[in-house]
Amino acid sequence: MEFTTVYKKNTDAIRSSRIVVNQGGTSSSKTYSILQLLWMIAYKSKKRLLISIVSESMPHLKRGAMRDFENILKSNNLYDRDKHNKTDNSYEVGNSLIEFFSADNDSKLRGARRDILYMNECNNMSYEAYNQLEVRTKKLVLLDFNPVASFWVHEKVLPQDGVAFIKSTYKDNEHLDPQIIKSIEARQFTDPNWWKVYGLGEVGSLEGVIFQNWNTTKDYPEEYKWRVYGQDFGFTNDPSALVEVRFANGELWIRELIHQTNLTNSDLAERYRLLEIGSRDEIIADSAEPKSIEEIKRMGFNIKPANKGKDSIVNGIDILKRYKMNIHIDSVNVINELRHYQWQQDKDGKYFNKPIDNFNHTLDAIRYVALNKIGNPKGRIRYAG
Repeated sequence: MEFTTVYKKNTDAIRSSRIVVNQGGTSSSKTYSILQLLWMIAYKSKKRLLISIVSESMPHLKRGAMRDFENILKSNNLYDRDKHNKTDNSYEVGNSLIEFFSADNDSKLRGARRDILYMNECNNMSYEAYNQLEVRTKKLVLLDFNPVASFWVHEKVLPQDGVAFIKSTYKDNEHLDPQIIKSIEARQFTDPNWWKVYGLGEVGSLEGVIFQNWNTTKDYPEEYKWRVYGQDFGFTNDPSALVEVRFANGELWIRELIHQTNLTNSDLAERYRLLEIGSRDEIIADSAEPKSIEEIKRMGFNIKPANKGKDSIVNGIDILKRYKMNIHIDSVNVINELRHYQWQQDKDGKYFNKPIDNFNHTLDAIRYVALNKIGNPKGRIRYAG
């Protein structure tokens, strides 16, 4: 068999991770490589393994993973018709069995346990389907998708400890036809969002989304120029949100620390202590809550009101747009807000310079830090480094 970089990355990932997430653009070979890997695992296994390959529907499976799997075998003179049970949609490899079924088959979702699970184009399946399948899988879970938009993998799977993440593009496929490469690369000039998703393998943006200058990371700088906390107040309907913002190497590094409703000021102060926020650590909070700020200040914390001023929301956004924002991958609410925070639309569907009042709790907390630490009420850059 001929293998690509994606195959090698997955081979390395399964040595240390039970769950491996493959996010990739078009023609990156992620599906083909995972199918090769599954055949190789089955072929080499001395013990009998049950491997389940799942997609959203049988038509999707037949024109996708099932066809690719059969092509892999036939192109390498490995296909044996007697091993292929087309009634059960399964194939015997050595001592093991590879089965194909769809996520709309409820009995299969809640059926027998398996050793290995592969959810092909898992963004077309529900989180409930994933839960039912993953909990019945003993050894390994493989997921792949084109990142058209954010979904449950980003919010609920990637933040877990020990999950391997592989991002691939057409450049990771060493065997791709030059004409296909040319066709892919031509799109970067005509369709930026298509290029972002299918060319670069990055999560696509909703139309009108405000922030593009960010990415997720598992890294977090231990050395930095400054560190400040941002606090947005909430209670019953809206959560209280606390973020930590670090400035290092000319970039902002952001981590969500609190995102919860029904927290009193005393509760917040106790959380600060648990987070080891000291009396000298600077906290910038919503100036519309002077009573809350004063109460927390009297509890021994260095909390200050944000320098809002006129048009502070737009000014704060403008300041944040000037810096790359690195969001720690466990900050699920920050990430979710960044993917959904949009400009408002008028009656004709045109966007104007006012953001929606939604998906903005952690982002408001970040904005308070930007107004006080980097800019001023008029949005001019004052200090960053």
